[in-house]
Amino acid sequence: MKSIVTARDMALFGRIFKYNSPETLPLSFRYNGEVIRGIPSSWNPTVERQLTDACITTFVIRGRNEDGLEVKVEAKEYRDYPMIEYTAFFTNTSDHDTGIVSDIRIAEGVIKGKDPVFIHGNGDTCCDDGYEWWRDALDAPEKRFTITPNDGTSCNGAFPYMRLMFDGFGVNIAVGWTGMWRADAAYDAEGAFVSFGQKRCHFVIRPGEIMRTPRVNLEAFCGDENRGMQMWRRWYFDHILPKENGRPISPKCCMHVFAAEGHPEFTGATEENQCRGIDAYLKGGIRPDIWWIDAGWYPCDYRWQTIGTWKVDKKRFQNGLGAIGKKCHENDMQFLLWFEPERVTEDTELWNEHRDWLLFPDGEGSVLLNLGDPECCDFIINRVDSIIKESGVDIYRQDFNMNPAPCWEAAEDEDRIGAVENLHIQGYLRYWDTLIERNPGLWIDSCASGGRRNDLETMRRAVTLHYTDVGYGHHPIKQKQHRQMFEWIPYFRAHNMDWENPETGEYEKHVNHRADRYAYHCAMAPSLTDMMEWDATEEDYALAREMQPIWRHAAELMLDADYYPLTECRKSREDFYAMYFYNPDEKRGFVQAVRNNACPEETFTAYMTSLEPETAYRFTNPETGEEKIMTGKAAAAGFTMAVERRAGQVWFFEKK
Repeated sequence: MKSIVTARDMALFGRIFKYNSPETLPLSFRYNGEVIRGIPSSWNPTVERQLTDACITTFVIRGRNEDGLEVKVEAKEYRDYPMIEYTAFFTNTSDHDTGIVSDIRIAEGVIKGKDPVFIHGNGDTCCDDGYEWWRDALDAPEKRFTITPNDGTSCNGAFPYMRLMFDGFGVNIAVGWTGMWRADAAYDAEGAFVSFGQKRCHFVIRPGEIMRTPRVNLEAFCGDENRGMQMWRRWYFDHILPKENGRPISPKCCMHVFAAEGHPEFTGATEENQCRGIDAYLKGGIRPDIWWIDAGWYPCDYRWQTIGTWKVDKKRFQNGLGAIGKKCHENDMQFLLWFEPERVTEDTELWNEHRDWLLFPDGEGSVLLNLGDPECCDFIINRVDSIIKESGVDIYRQDFNMNPAPCWEAAEDEDRIGAVENLHIQGYLRYWDTLIERNPGLWIDSCASGGRRNDLETMRRAVTLHYTDVGYGHHPIKQKQHRQMFEWIPYFRAHNMDWENPETGEYEKHVNHRADRYAYHCAMAPSLTDMMEWDATEEDYALAREMQPIWRHAAELMLDADYYPLTECRKSREDFYAMYFYNPDEKRGFVQAVRNNACPEETFTAYMTSLEPETAYRFTNPETGEEKIMTGKAAAAGFTMAVERRAGQVWFFEKK
């Protein structure tokens, strides 16, 4: 799509964020208790300007004190968007420990403007209360807000994507740190004060060691929140969403054989039953984009939670997993394989042979593999890389079903608070970067009991095919989640699951019913897992053959159009859920309305105000074949859909 960035946006960016000098960098920290701001002249700063690519200029500012502590700040300015990105690195260039470095803050300063409002959320809490948002006016000196996630995962309890709105403009903000970050937003007489950093930070730095800050992105925009949302989504698609063979990742339909032979997850998976499932789907006219094998393919005695021996279970896969990977590739499918390398349980290879690589909490709790140890990190890189190559894995899926903070903190000394976490996260990123480098075309699915680690530093390297462990089949909860995902992390996956009791209309967790049209409508997302089983009836196969093309057409538009939510979701059975997508260059899109099972209203009117007023559009309902011709002006005045209870409608539209 053509750029929506204007000269006014870029001028606003220059007024608020543009790099000026080493002394005025938005960085602060303490060194042996002394507050340091920017990189002062006494540190002999140098500045290097780099053209990172056609769209990014990077300023690299370095300074060093007499103790040998080097501070490097990277300020990346995007020339195609009003966006800047700050990261700082602290390196000990001496042969002795530095003094105490503490309270490191990046992207710190005052954004001048009237009537600031801080908009922030709680991310994925692994509970029904996740994906909520709050709006807090910063209109008095006592209005100060500090948000930080829980337990060491970056999206649990605080979402690392937020927005500041002022009179006439706004700022999109993202924190890239896969651990315990902290964001402060407070009233200032001239506008709003903001500051970001690692939550726990009070350490000496060992000789040769590097510590780093979170990476913080700030995007300015003129206008209202809707324009800010479109600006963010377009930047995300252009610069963040990983590429697949040089092109943005396309919509993906995922399928699998789950709980084979009556065993949980994939602990009963074998070469025979996986290949049988693939053949059955293909025979039924369904070709998945992704064949999915999740937890349990390694030796675990039918307990998928037993992990730490990263080898293929040869009792079930005598030929390894390569035969499955080969079958996928022969049928133009990608092979996804699940890993959880950071959690280690008893009586496994890592537990028995490499206990020195493990971080134990004080008391009970999960045990963490220390990716901050270079030898440990190299071992797991090599082991997983070999499995990827031998098995023909196209998509590396990483899960994380534990809270790492207790393990980090138990391993700390008084003069190393936050150091174990910092080094672990650097190792985590190196692990992923190396797998990608060694396996051209590989892409990564980020999971952590759902969406607990989907900060922007992670999303630069991955997509989130499993953004939550909550509400797969609870449609109103899922609608609330999708509302946030479309706005901030716009490539994600949904299941066409149904937990609704057909007699009461209430939802019963994990009681799965047959997927019907309503379940497909509630699973409209860029990626879909179709829960139809391989041995389903012809009626189910016929429905999948009808609904999957409708989903795919809609998903293609989700990835190539602007997003307009038409309802603010309350997780209520009594509501409509509605949205539309529109590509203004190609003058095409779709509108969808879903009527939940207790919604009393029989019609929903969509006001599509972004269409061209004088252009005539053809609207088509792919399920009924019905067509309507409307001008953009008429669509803005209201496009009304009569929707049955517990049903949905999708209307595709294009210029006539």
